[in-house]
Amino acid sequence: MGIHSVDTFGSDAVIDILSPDRMTAVVVIGANPIDTEPPYKWMLANRLCTLVGFEPQAVGLAKLNQRKGDLETYLPYAVGDGRPGTLNLCLTPGMSSLLTPNKSVLSCFPIFSQFGTVTEQIPIETRTLDSITEIDHIDLLKIDVQGSELAVFRNGRARLSEAVAIQTEVSFVPLYENEPAFGEIDLELRSLGFIPHMFDKINKRMILPLHFGANIYASMNQLLEADMVYVRDFTKPDKMSVEQLKHLAAVAHHCYRSYDLAVNCMTHLSARGDLPANAVKIYGSSGKRVGESDGECGLKAYGYWVFGVS
Repeated sequence: MGIHSVDTFGSDAVIDILSPDRMTAVVVIGANPIDTEPPYKWMLANRLCTLVGFEPQAVGLAKLNQRKGDLETYLPYAVGDGRPGTLNLCLTPGMSSLLTPNKSVLSCFPIFSQFGTVTEQIPIETRTLDSITEIDHIDLLKIDVQGSELAVFRNGRARLSEAVAIQTEVSFVPLYENEPAFGEIDLELRSLGFIPHMFDKINKRMILPLHFGANIYASMNQLLEADMVYVRDFTKPDKMSVEQLKHLAAVAHHCYRSYDLAVNCMTHLSARGDLPANAVKIYGSSGKRVGESDGECGLKAYGYWVFGVS
């Protein structure tokens, strides 16, 4: 059984059009509040989603619980393959991982050897995503577990069969020992019915010995990591339920400003008779755009007026 009983939606023109049966369910694995603003921030602030987050680092978990709202629940579980592991706490909390930092690789980039210095090792039990009973639904999964993403996906197939979007960190250079490569993550998510949609963030660094002393984050071309967004394969809409199409449209619009994907979902819903025939036209002329108090709806802002599939 789940943990959120609050079911009162906030006011939102897009959700009014879609009329889903429930709030969008966001799950965050690796919720330590050290990153940039999350993509679901506006939805959460406007009571359009619930959030279940997992963070095994005690300091990070305490911060999350201190500032959480009534739609948020944070749990101390380390999500992985269900086997005992070791949490390697690093000097920089964002480098902490169930995997061991790869010293030879870290030494190729400015100050990464320092970032990845292990300060403490904590024996820890991991839980599989499929075994966690506190989750009712997953529509959007955001995951950043420093190299353990593949283990989470492989042991969460049942839960992820409902999800419509996954934002995951992927690595192009193995910063940890035995870290799965980007290609392995990509193949796994494709096998689960997802396709790449966009890069949310790309992390580059200069290769030593060349570096810029005034800015340790300076870069040229070398890719290290990226936050990549996968979405359920919209080229096969018949494999999505009505609720999946509705939540994919909501996430596309509110989290990523992917208005074309939102329109695609609405078009299929209208064709099925689950939205009015003029839903896309209503969407195109509806109120203010997400997250910008004085902005317009995404389609109007872009000057697009699309009423069907050509």
